[in-house]
Amino acid sequence: MEIMTNQRFRNAGKYLRALVICSLIGLALMVCLLIGIFIYAKILGPPPLAVPQSTLYMASDESIIGESHTGEKRYWADITDISPDLIHATIAIEDQSFYEHHGFDYKRIAGALLADLKAMAKVQGASTISQQYAKNLFLDQDKTWTRKIKEAFYTLRIEMSYTKEQILEGYLNTIYYGNRAYGAQAASQFYFGKDAADLTLAESAMLAGIPKGPSAYSPLASFEKAKQRQKLILTSMVGNQYITKKEMANAFNEELTFVGEHQYYVNTVAPYFQDAVKAVLKSQLNLDERMIELGGLRVYTTLDRQKQEIAEKTIEEVMKEDTSMQVGLVSMNPKNGHVEAMVGGTDYEESSFNRALQAIRQPGSTMKPLLYYAAIKQGFTPASTVMSKPTTFRFDDGQSTYAPHNYNNKYADGDITMAQALALSDNIYAVKTHLFLGEETLVKTAKDFGIQSKMAKVPSLALGTSGLRVTELANAYSMLANGGKRTDPVFITRVEDYKGDVLYEAKGSHEQVLDEDTAFVVTEMMTGIFDQTLNGYASVTGSTISNQLTRPYAAKSGSTETDSWMAGFSPQLVTAVWTGYDDNQTIDLVKEKAFAKEIWGNYMEDAHQDLPIRQFTPTKNTIGVYVEPSTGKLATENCPVKRFTYFIKGTEPTEYCSLHLPEYQAEEKQKEKEPAPKEKKPWYKKILPWTS
Repeated sequence: MEIMTNQRFRNAGKYLRALVICSLIGLALMVCLLIGIFIYAKILGPPPLAVPQSTLYMASDESIIGESHTGEKRYWADITDISPDLIHATIAIEDQSFYEHHGFDYKRIAGALLADLKAMAKVQGASTISQQYAKNLFLDQDKTWTRKIKEAFYTLRIEMSYTKEQILEGYLNTIYYGNRAYGAQAASQFYFGKDAADLTLAESAMLAGIPKGPSAYSPLASFEKAKQRQKLILTSMVGNQYITKKEMANAFNEELTFVGEHQYYVNTVAPYFQDAVKAVLKSQLNLDERMIELGGLRVYTTLDRQKQEIAEKTIEEVMKEDTSMQVGLVSMNPKNGHVEAMVGGTDYEESSFNRALQAIRQPGSTMKPLLYYAAIKQGFTPASTVMSKPTTFRFDDGQSTYAPHNYNNKYADGDITMAQALALSDNIYAVKTHLFLGEETLVKTAKDFGIQSKMAKVPSLALGTSGLRVTELANAYSMLANGGKRTDPVFITRVEDYKGDVLYEAKGSHEQVLDEDTAFVVTEMMTGIFDQTLNGYASVTGSTISNQLTRPYAAKSGSTETDSWMAGFSPQLVTAVWTGYDDNQTIDLVKEKAFAKEIWGNYMEDAHQDLPIRQFTPTKNTIGVYVEPSTGKLATENCPVKRFTYFIKGTEPTEYCSLHLPEYQAEEKQKEKEPAPKEKKPWYKKILPWTS
């Protein structure tokens, strides 16, 4: 019997040793597994914390003008921009030991298991804020062991890689508060119509109670249940010494006002401009569609809301007639190229096609300032004269001819100066000058002015028969306005990601491309379209709106059978306007032909209301003298009309006008009585033998 007992003890000891050894091996394996998990988590590094968020578009004053539409409202707020009361309320109800644990609260886990066993059901949760954040970021809502294991691993990675403040910030920006509001900022705006930073203690405690069950604890769903949970949270905040009992009582009794509306920023503000901004994000910043729509970007644009409103109102008032004509308007700051207003059509809802940016239309005579810039560079001056009369141009092959004509077939039937030719928009002067310079000269000059649309080497290019965009013309005129410096239309000044890190920032260009003296002389000539002293065989082309203008402007109108243009600038603002039909229908009605000028004049006056009146400043190498407009010679006291005109130094006229001297007039009367002498060929016919 004793032998059998000893045998049993020996067997028991053997099993016990085996159990201990197996336990030690299992423990060692568990330790190795845990070490392996930690090493693997370390190798993987920090998990990305970005979540889908609404991208916001801001005007130049940083007011919001639009946002991407994903059906959800998500706005990232820095932890410093969230009310401390909401932070404390969230910790008090969700994870009181948040700052003590390393992702898992083992006491809560044990307590939850006991409670579930007693109830034989899932009655209590034990997830920490870190675990909930991991679930919100990376996982679906399935209640499986696989999902739980993944959640634990993500939680471990988050805790190893980020500070408690970063985790708390991320959690508060991703938690769901009901009504499609994700994050504290979106929820604060929806429920209380304010930023998360401005929440009161009462509002914070109410908001912190919603994530437990948005359909049950939202004050808009059940105010009674929401108040009960608010009280529970306030009590917990007292227990955690975040607030006093008096503060708790005051907060619980505070009467709250609920908004219950999202602050939608739909594309009602400058929709064509917003489309242009999105196009820039894709084409120039190389951002994909998902990043633009869901990246939580903050896109700071150049839009001036006041100027945009003026542009839209002006177009509506001028084109209120029953017309199917369309419009394109671009208004830029010539100093930096910032596009401050843009209209791409009369009704965005009917047509989102952006005629200011996408349509290529013939610019007509608005090309002439570029032509005369090239001419002055090659020795012409504002006083250079050319014969203006019906002309047929014949070319080398002996077959090709070109016979341009002036508006209403009116001509000077004599010499006309460049300054007056520009003011009256004389086509004969322009074509003769263009052919004298060589057809390739204007093509090259257009490129120097930043025009990228293809320009054809043809005689009619001087009259704007090669199409371009409204943005291109506005940009070209900006280079005249700023003294010849390179500009490109700028729509975006800065782009930030959801954390506020700068992804892109515009850098201004100060490259001198044009000759500043020539640019100023052309600018001064362009003021002539509003100056009645340049009236000749016709009135200056800006005469119909000149009476409403209250400051100096340089401008040029342009028209073809299907297009009507007006473009010009002050020292502070450049604006180009196009009107016409999408189907290239001819513009026949007089009132429709005037739309572009009326829009430009009304807009420029209203847009400048708060700006000081500034003159165009002469450059150092230019000089101004009084000139008799029809001859281009220095004016005398006998000249009834004279105009102060600028020239590059050394090219100003030196001969005085003799038209109005008594002896000249007597001589002219005598000539009228004598037979006309045989006509001599003028200089331009000797140089341009193919004219007749």
